[in-house]
Amino acid sequence: MNRKLAILAVVAIAGANIAAAPQVPPWGVDLGYFDKSVKPGDDFFMYANGSWYNKSVIPAARSYSGVNLELDLQNEQRLKNIVAGLEKKQNPTAEEQKLRNLYDGFEDQAAIEAQGMKPVQADLKTIASAKTLNDIARLIGTPQLGLDGPFGGYIGVDQKNPNAYVLNIGQSGLGMPDRDYYLKTDKDIVAAQTAYKKFIARMLGFAGVKDADGSRAAAVYQLEHDMAVVSWAADQRRDAEKTYNPMKISELKAFAPQYPWSVALAADGVSATTSHGERTVVIAEKSAFPKLAEIFAKTPVSVWRDYLTVRLMASFSDVLPKAVDEANFDFYGKVIQGKTAQLDRQTRGVHLLDGSMGEALGKLYVAAYFPPDAKAKADLLVHNLLKAYAADIQTLSWMTPATRAKALDKLHHYMLKIGYPDHWRDYSALEMPRGDLVQDVKNVRKFEWHRRLARIDRPVDRTEWDMTPPTNNAYYEPTLNEIVFPAGILQPPFFDPNADDAVNYGEIGATIGHEISHGFDDQGSKYDASGALANWWTPADRKNFDARTDALAKQYDQYSPLPGMHINGKLTLGENIADLAGLVIAYKAYHISLGGKPAPVLNGYTGDQRFYLAYSQSWRQKDRDNSIRAALLSDPHSPAIYRVNGVVRNDDGWYAAFPDIKPGDKFYLPPAQRVHLW
Repeated sequence: MNRKLAILAVVAIAGANIAAAPQVPPWGVDLGYFDKSVKPGDDFFMYANGSWYNKSVIPAARSYSGVNLELDLQNEQRLKNIVAGLEKKQNPTAEEQKLRNLYDGFEDQAAIEAQGMKPVQADLKTIASAKTLNDIARLIGTPQLGLDGPFGGYIGVDQKNPNAYVLNIGQSGLGMPDRDYYLKTDKDIVAAQTAYKKFIARMLGFAGVKDADGSRAAAVYQLEHDMAVVSWAADQRRDAEKTYNPMKISELKAFAPQYPWSVALAADGVSATTSHGERTVVIAEKSAFPKLAEIFAKTPVSVWRDYLTVRLMASFSDVLPKAVDEANFDFYGKVIQGKTAQLDRQTRGVHLLDGSMGEALGKLYVAAYFPPDAKAKADLLVHNLLKAYAADIQTLSWMTPATRAKALDKLHHYMLKIGYPDHWRDYSALEMPRGDLVQDVKNVRKFEWHRRLARIDRPVDRTEWDMTPPTNNAYYEPTLNEIVFPAGILQPPFFDPNADDAVNYGEIGATIGHEISHGFDDQGSKYDASGALANWWTPADRKNFDARTDALAKQYDQYSPLPGMHINGKLTLGENIADLAGLVIAYKAYHISLGGKPAPVLNGYTGDQRFYLAYSQSWRQKDRDNSIRAALLSDPHSPAIYRVNGVVRNDDGWYAAFPDIKPGDKFYLPPAQRVHLW
């Protein structure tokens, strides 16, 4: 393939030569954010962002500041504008009326206070009347209540048969973000444990439970601690092969017999049989299942009642009186994320709409803020980054022809979803009565579960989206072999057709490259062109690839964002691979786009320098320590600073762009130690 011809079209949509100015001056990178006292080789993140970072103040109601927050704020304001327009509309559609009913109910705090605990009183009574473990399992399986238990399920694409859906069941039941919050003993984690015990007691108290802050709260915490002990660690749960364990329902009952599976599945509405015979389910953390079932069986029903009471109160906290809402925020907002204030009610209201009827709201968002030409430009850019990958795969020195052919086949079968769905979700079956907020929330949960349940034995709908159009994010789904870029992220500064070409490649180009490369990260590479979990590598190529990615994981193991805490290189490996591969391929695409001509020097910076500076500023972010701590324990993404410094040090192009980077600099790596994947 002619690499030059494959990429040249990107220039036409990157567009440094059109008249309009980029949103970020002077050419898409803000020079005022630099800290020239920092050497690029010591900390490239702070070199490009240090002045901004040192002055930035994280808003009280947020866990971070930076470019993502700036885009989030823009999208939130747009959604508020849409809702304000709906409030004034004389003849709203049925769908628009449902959006208004839900939003207005959430904003009517006086009505929420006046109703007090009445909207959940019947549910609390039902929990309190549970007499048997079967009763507990039935409640856990009731979708509209939003309860939790030792196991949780979802209906998704079968990883080894991507033309069918399957019920996936995994470990669950923890109120804190990860099992390590229960198991670690450093002072900050112990402080979170103490705060969580207080949270349990407060929720029981709101529900009218006697001795809420005594032995009953302690028993609930101990139950969760016991479940945490037998649960899998976050890095283990990433392994696609170890977490794919299909079983007939009868086999599941025999494997973990102390949990009443028939009762729980019946409550969920999942039939035990299909037209082909007994239903198969897929369980994830296999070795944990019998242990969790044993804990379920040995725990007194009275403790489970209190546990479910806490879960119910937390589940509905934002639509209950302010005291309950604030108690929930005191733990999850303040202790876990480090925030000092709640978001304003309007912002929380549009978040509720986005999470409940996201495609109905998204339909209005794209009509107002994402015109067809923006979708067409983004679509072309993604296609051309795919062509860049195809060209690069054909030149990889470490991949043999047999594996290369399979890799190209997979790449050529990528499905692209850009901006918004081709078919909008039908919300006609969703009931949204006005003035009954808790019931509205229940209806949303029931609607979504039954929407998925109704298709369980039908062909896979490959047009469906798992993100709403206003979302500032993107994803790769291995079972569908698709990349998805919502309209919400295809906005300046990530996607600015008026910015310098080098900037667009360093920002949206690297982001697109990141998502494409997830199909070839340590786990995504285990899925073939059809989306099936199947090995398509030669043994030698797989061994070579694993050696390279293991070296990358060990690099990240050394990084310590907080005193005494390190990044888990195995947990974050997939995202770190994608960051590195995305940057490298975007750099190559940028160079091909130049067509052999030198890039202009702007404000004293070469095209290559602008490319890497743009990449660094695209990760401009400042996080609260509490939020970083939670991420280090459970999030597969590395903190923002290492999504720059940990990446560029492995990229030969970075060293060439900044020749002053020398041995002895903090992030300098000798060529032989750099991880080269693409």
